[in-house]
Amino acid sequence: MAKERIGILGGAFDPIHQGHIQMAQAALDSCQLNRLYVIPAGDDAYKACVVGKEDRWKMVVAACSQDPRLVPSRFEIDSPAPCYTADTLLALRKKHPKADLFYILGADGVFKLHRWHRFEEVIAQCTFLICPRPGEMLLEAFNAEKARLTALGAKFMMIRMQPLSISSTEIRDRLMQGLPTPNLYSPLREFCTLKGLYGMPLREPEADAWIDKLFVALNPRRFAHSLSVAGYARRLARVHGEDQRQAEQAGLLHDCAKCMPLKEMQRIATQHSLTDDPTILSSNALMHSLVGAWVARNEYGMADPEVLEAIAYHNTGHAGMSRLAMCVCLADSIEPTRESYPLLEQVRALSELSLERALLMSLEGTAAFVRSRGKYLHPRTQETIAWLKTLPEVRTHKK
Repeated sequence: MAKERIGILGGAFDPIHQGHIQMAQAALDSCQLNRLYVIPAGDDAYKACVVGKEDRWKMVVAACSQDPRLVPSRFEIDSPAPCYTADTLLALRKKHPKADLFYILGADGVFKLHRWHRFEEVIAQCTFLICPRPGEMLLEAFNAEKARLTALGAKFMMIRMQPLSISSTEIRDRLMQGLPTPNLYSPLREFCTLKGLYGMPLREPEADAWIDKLFVALNPRRFAHSLSVAGYARRLARVHGEDQRQAEQAGLLHDCAKCMPLKEMQRIATQHSLTDDPTILSSNALMHSLVGAWVARNEYGMADPEVLEAIAYHNTGHAGMSRLAMCVCLADSIEPTRESYPLLEQVRALSELSLERALLMSLEGTAAFVRSRGKYLHPRTQETIAWLKTLPEVRTHKK
């Protein structure tokens, strides 16, 4: 049996960005790794970190949800003493005694490698995967240093990828200036803006408490999705003249019950008379929205009835729903991290012009998909479709 090949990507990740993810994925693919640990540093190791370790950890977990081969690790964050790369490698060696370890390093880092703490232990434990960097680094100097370190026992492989010119410093500056951040995963931008990180104004006073609870209640992909829905619901509310804060709150909390066991949702629904519909009671997909509204009110302190309505019907819609609820329902289906599906780009484009028409297209697409799979379509969805067709915005457009 071939040895397992395990990669390691360490750093401050202040914040983690798409360059880090691209580098990790390129290493996984070009160097045939089985998995890759992403290990954020503790606060003691990086005194210059702008954001504390727990917020950086949440962002790393959300970012790694893009690829199941990426494994976030708290080893250095939870270390009781300052942790060096040598300590991390020894810990991983104990956990994976038969694996080959590969440590990702930027090409410029090769010139600093000889100054690493316990350098001899480090080079004995791993092979370095070198990520190319843009710029004017002299190839001759790089090859000479690599040859010198190889003579001391270090091992190197090059990652096959285009050089990256993305930095966390640049992203922090762009966040502080309110500029677009195309190299920052969309859920992470929402995370930073909600919490007022990196010099941004605090946008949601309850963000710390809500995000902490959601991080525990949801799996990583659902956590990232919830952040992304919050940001996209706010965007739609801004475009269409609805309350942006309400839309963002509802988007953030809309799936707060999604990962709850079905039996627990059934208990809450029965005990609090949320529904007696047997088809809803037997379905996590249908139940989590109604129970989510109850959880948002009773566990997250959300008292706004419009926000609670948007949460309760974000998956099926309902006849007479508010335009705020439309923003959340649409954002849930078209936010940036959604995997591609038929009509996705058309619904996104139409959502910039008309909430009603975009929601109609989205729900009709959902209904067609559900029926094509021979699955149950709840009557509320069909009632919402029929109601949307009666609205002046939709009827006028069709004429």
